[in-house]
Amino acid sequence: MNLRVLTSAIDDISQGRKFYDLQGDGLGDYFFDSLFSEVDSLLVFAGIHSLHFRYFRLIARRFPYAIYYKVSGEEIVVYRVLDCRRKPEWIKQQLLVSESTR
Repeated sequence: MNLRVLTSAIDDISQGRKFYDLQGDGLGDYFFDSLFSEVDSLLVFAGIHSLHFRYFRLIARRFPYAIYYKVSGEEIVVYRVLDCRRKPEWIKQQLLVSESTR
């Protein structure tokens, strides 16, 4: 399996990292490492997560974020990494934007 992380997902993680950097010393780095560890886990667990808005959704263990991805043949594509505390309609809109710009 190949794992591809789109720029939109990397931007989401970068924004989260900046937010957590302001919350405490080293917390942004911990956030970054935790989320990329979750993304890496998709190489083993891709496709077992529930579907939301036509994407598989992996809920991160340590932070209130979800990783939205699709599996196509031998490729896993991570589209977005979004804050679960946002309204579902906002999340849906972000996913629609990602899909149209891909």
